Amino acid sequence: METGKEMNYSAGSFQPIIEKCDGCERVVSEEGSTYCKTYTNPAAKWRLGICNFATHAKPEINVVKVRINPLKAAKRASSSRRG
Repeated sequence: METGKEMNYSAGSFQPIIEKCDGCERVVSEEGSTYCKTYTNPAAKWRLGICNFATHAKPEINVVKVRINPLKAAKRASSSRRG
């Protein structure tokens, strides 16, 4: 893609955005429709979960806390120091 030319999103290769794209910084309005300036088919980016280009949505990170028995932890630590 050349940097000096204006991009024509409504020419046919770019498809309009879907609802999940609302609020993204990469959305461009042209001739009454909105398009993603990074990806030609925004619906395909959302099929498997979150779009990796989305600036408005962050992936959820699940933190699982595991309780470790302090006696077992001490035994493991002392056994690894020996060998």
